[in-house]
Amino acid sequence: MQYGAAAEQACVSSCCMCHAVKRLFCGMGVHPTVHELDLDPRGRELERALARLVGYGGPAAASPPVVPVVFIGGKLVGAMDRVMAAHINGSLVPLLKEAGALWL
Repeated sequence: MQYGAAAEQACVSSCCMCHAVKRLFCGMGVHPTVHELDLDPRGRELERALARLVGYGGPAAASPPVVPVVFIGGKLVGAMDRVMAAHINGSLVPLLKEAGALWL
């Protein structure tokens, strides 16, 4: 991953939640760098590292899906729950503007 890009998303190409976050960003005029973990030879390794970052370290059956994971301005925002919470509470747009991912 290119930590430091204005907006980045780690995802899996068949994940509906990943698609929802992509659509949210595109609807706002933000075009994040997208890392499709299922298409990356190191995808499983990256997904395990992301799981540790977002605090999903339990058994697969007990843990929520790891992806999507979003970084804005090189800083971890989190998984879908954190991104949607930031969108709903109004803190997502300022984060995107500060990182240079959104200009308006």
